[in-house]
Amino acid sequence: MEEKNKYLIYSAPVQGLTEPVWRHFHNKIYGDAVSVYHTPFMRVERGEVRRRDARDLRSDLNSTVTLVPQIIFRDLTEFRMLCDEIRHSGYRSVDMNMGCPYPPQVHHGRGAGLLLNTGVLKEVASVIKEEYRDLTFSVKMRLGINCPDAWHEAMAVMNTMPLHHVAVHPRTARQQYSGELFMDEFGKILLASSHPVIYNGDLTAPEHIDDVISHYPDVAGVMIGRGLFSRPSLAEEWHSGMEWDVNRQMEAFGRLHESVYRHYCDTLCGDAQILGKMKPFWEYMAPNIDRKAYKDIKKASSLRKYDDAVGRCVRINH
Repeated sequence: MEEKNKYLIYSAPVQGLTEPVWRHFHNKIYGDAVSVYHTPFMRVERGEVRRRDARDLRSDLNSTVTLVPQIIFRDLTEFRMLCDEIRHSGYRSVDMNMGCPYPPQVHHGRGAGLLLNTGVLKEVASVIKEEYRDLTFSVKMRLGINCPDAWHEAMAVMNTMPLHHVAVHPRTARQQYSGELFMDEFGKILLASSHPVIYNGDLTAPEHIDDVISHYPDVAGVMIGRGLFSRPSLAEEWHSGMEWDVNRQMEAFGRLHESVYRHYCDTLCGDAQILGKMKPFWEYMAPNIDRKAYKDIKKASSLRKYDDAVGRCVRINH
């Protein structure tokens, strides 16, 4: 256990899912195995910080977890607006998204697209040192847009930044979330980075974390995104060194679902709003539950139908 404690586990941001409610109840039910949670990326929209991002940043539910806001930007103006909002909201850490693979963001020079704009990265490096010395910065990145060896110039600039760590998903943006993981390039980044490196990508079982650490003992930790939705107990299982059987996993998942569901029932208005929040909750659980029940969850047009489908999922897995 002492050996494992030197490796931190970070919760990667997942748009529409890793919101204040989920973070709060995940931590409450599964404990502190996840050291740091990240917000879904904050962005500038119509010349201002997107309002829902600012609102979520100020949620009272954030007080129960260690939270780092993540930002996505394409130029220095957007960078400053987002950092100022984060500072004004009382946070002192910022994670810079250089890994989002979605074409609408990449084509506008955000996310993984920023890796190619070393001019902006150099400006950011300078501004961090001059204007934001009270904040701690980190980076989440891909290897490039099309080529897995396109990270070198960006890394040279990042090495001049005062970063807490660099989290690396060893795929290109073009691959999105499937296809080959370029682990050779990840190994090269471990050598090239002057900052601690966090591994991110395809971690869905405790043995996957063990494999990364055994092959790359110099990593500072791992970052888990979709794996914490398909198996919310993953971090706790790995930290404790004890895998949970399916019944235990589903019992805890049922409590997580019920807590999130009841919160939204109490705070949102109407079946459509609540279902809009809850249906994505099941997307990554689909392989673990009855196929027909999952289809009924997705098709549910009322809370009554949703409750019926969810109830059949829970009973099937018990």
